Amino acid sequence: MTVRRGYKVYVDVGAEFSDEGELVPKYLIWEDGTRYEIDRIVKHERCASRKAGGAGILYVCRVRGQDIRLFYEENYRWFVEAKTL
Repeated sequence: MTVRRGYKVYVDVGAEFSDEGELVPKYLIWEDGTRYEIDRIVKHERCASRKAGGAGILYVCRVRGQDIRLFYEENYRWFVEAKTL
């Protein structure tokens, strides 16, 4: 039986602060340099990544019609959960 495990992929993120002081990610740049615009934030909450480990603020973002889980860690780094076999 093959077990799927997650791992962190650290990404560059362009973000802004709203006038209410909330951090809002606008786009991310994947490992290969491809830039993906974030179409909208579905939700955000303080959360742990059960797949990849780590904790911080989870942003569920809509990118090109798919939801991705983008985390902002307390060490000021952004990551997404990736899958491997």
